Amino acid sequence: MERLPSWIRQHLAAIRAVAVLTVLLGVIYPLVATGVAQALFNGRANGSIVQKDGKDVGSALIGQNFTDKDGNPVTTYFQSRPSAAGDGYDMQSTAASNLGPEDVLDVLPVPGAQDDEGRQSLLTQVCARSKAVGELEGVSGARPYCTGDGVGAVLKVFSDRAVSVNQACPATPFIAEYKGLKVECGKPGEDYAAGKTVPIHGGVTKAEVPADAVTASASGLDPHISVAYADLQAPRVAKERRTDLARVRALIQEHTTGRALGFMGEPAVNVLELNLALDKE
Repeated sequence: MERLPSWIRQHLAAIRAVAVLTVLLGVIYPLVATGVAQALFNGRANGSIVQKDGKDVGSALIGQNFTDKDGNPVTTYFQSRPSAAGDGYDMQSTAASNLGPEDVLDVLPVPGAQDDEGRQSLLTQVCARSKAVGELEGVSGARPYCTGDGVGAVLKVFSDRAVSVNQACPATPFIAEYKGLKVECGKPGEDYAAGKTVPIHGGVTKAEVPADAVTASASGLDPHISVAYADLQAPRVAKERRTDLARVRALIQEHTTGRALGFMGEPAVNVLELNLALDKE
């Protein structure tokens, strides 16, 4: 071996190092880590799977929708927060919407145009969700910068007129005048870029629908909702199940987790586990 040229010896040493590290890090280490995880944390290592009547129904770590085949909420269950992951809680498309607070202008769909569904701004998505949750829970879905019909209350202001750009004609604008200018409905396909963007607060001081009921999580997979959102849904679930409201609220408390390490984040309710507890009742 010593008589071999130095460059050959160096290559052989490199090959031996690759082989040894492959065995150590690619075989032995994964087997040891997997064995320890299975022995000490079996449930978590296998995805924290939740079962009902011996069948897998989901994971305690991944949210899911509680809707019917048409996408309507099943009223006997607590509803999860919105999800921007694919069609909702798609683990292969985990992501946020990447829309920020300045995304307030819709692209209105042009009637008759093929493959033109327009685009809802983040503001309109929040307004529409708040309106829907309010109707489902029997409370006001009103919130700042939202119109009564569930779109963003935003004007494009010109020297001679103002346009409620998120309300497609023939809708009636949410306000008739703005600083002496008549407010018009938005015309699909028209360019309003030259106008000044003016969001209108609307006078709502506090929304009854919690923020997590109208916004998606960063991952799109969050299995939890806030205690406030769970409390909002409790009367509806109790009524639909003909169950005592106090018992439903007690189940919410039983499935509420505290702040991480006692100080990080906020208390939250695991929706799947709560709904399964309701079914057991």
